[in-house]
Amino acid sequence: MAIVIIRQDSKIELWKNALQKADSSLKVYSYLEDHPKDEITMAVIWKHPAGSLAVYPNLKCIASAGAGVDYIFEDDTRPKNIPITRIVDPFLAGDMSEHVLAVIFAHLKNLNAYKLDQVANVWEPKDYLRIKDVTVGILGLGELGSLTATDLSKYGFNVQGWSRSKKNIDGVQTFFGEDQQQKFLASTDVLVCLLPLTPATQGILNTSLMSQLPKNAYVINVARGGHLVDEDLLELLDSGHLSGACLDVYHTEPLPTTHPFWNHKKVHMTPHYASVSDTNSVMPQIVDNYKRLISGKKLRHLVDSDKGY
Repeated sequence: MAIVIIRQDSKIELWKNALQKADSSLKVYSYLEDHPKDEITMAVIWKHPAGSLAVYPNLKCIASAGAGVDYIFEDDTRPKNIPITRIVDPFLAGDMSEHVLAVIFAHLKNLNAYKLDQVANVWEPKDYLRIKDVTVGILGLGELGSLTATDLSKYGFNVQGWSRSKKNIDGVQTFFGEDQQQKFLASTDVLVCLLPLTPATQGILNTSLMSQLPKNAYVINVARGGHLVDEDLLELLDSGHLSGACLDVYHTEPLPTTHPFWNHKKVHMTPHYASVSDTNSVMPQIVDNYKRLISGKKLRHLVDSDKGY
């Protein structure tokens, strides 16, 4: 029994070494090296090449190396009816919350606009907002969304959240289901998307949804690029309905240099780095799940294949 690491970035050796450091008895291979495919029982993956999972006849678990799993369901060639797990990292949620806080404060105090003024040699003081002036709405109240909402509430923001099913969070007004979504949007000044990407949420940040936000609302997408219809966001920014947007995720990454987001004064970008799984902190749960797999015990952090997260 062995583990294979499948990624399309420069971190294969980092993850391989970290797993073997966590447990020296593990057999761990890179998918790029020669290895016994019939011995592989767990694949630890991140945005793997389509079809790369189908070559392992005895694969018994697909372990996402991050919190997201949407890319796994996009691979129609993956082995079906075997468990999928994901990472639950306390640092991941905390990093995301800190990123969202930083973006919101930059918006309130016009820091992005002042940076553009600096480059253009423009001295132009602007009216700013205070915490009490805005209501922040979190779209998606999973682990990342719930912690972000709680942290914002502790800072004194008016915070509300929307999710598919009912959630209760201290200090946060919650809405759920399609019937309550319009009321949630109508009172949201800063919208933060932290939804999982599923067929039901693909393209959810579109004209129909974003036009329900108050005029001059601000949109932050730190979930997945597939949530956003780029053209709809640009249209609402250019029409003046939205005051701006901060994006960390995109349909294609890196974002092509020809994309209009690069040169749009109301779009502020970060390179999909709002929160990144800490390699050392997540290794114990991967090793634990591997041992559970070997011994036939129930795996932790299982993904619901029907929900897609």
